[in-house]
Amino acid sequence: MPWRRWRTVVVTGAVLVPLTVATGCGSVDERRTAALDAALDFERAVSARDGAAVCGVLAPAVREEVEQSAGTACEEGVLEEDVPSVEGAGGRGAGVDVYGRQARVEFPADTLFLSRFSGGWKVVAAGCTPRPQRPYQCLLKGG
Repeated sequence: MPWRRWRTVVVTGAVLVPLTVATGCGSVDERRTAALDAALDFERAVSARDGAAVCGVLAPAVREEVEQSAGTACEEGVLEEDVPSVEGAGGRGAGVDVYGRQARVEFPADTLFLSRFSGGWKVVAAGCTPRPQRPYQCLLKGG
């Protein structure tokens, strides 16, 4: 008898965990809006050449990669990168695809990949261009 009770708890728990994960991140529209907002924050910071703000939107691994490759603080090193700016876009022309905790935001001049962290959406790759039958080529990405 005790074994059956334990098995029921395990099966119930296995069913509830995916539901919690799937619904815990908000609706698709909420996630899409939040990812676009983070992407726009990144693009505005790039346009303004505000290194601190750019680094504030980058995922930790991307910040570390920028610092290692530039040999300087992220705030300085990220401004040396030639990430395209979508100044004045205001979200117009942006395509946003959200898959759970991952998102792709496509602007006419740039594509960003984002991931949802405990502190919000962060850019995990930027300055990305598609390549036929191959992964995107990105100027900024984590190591």
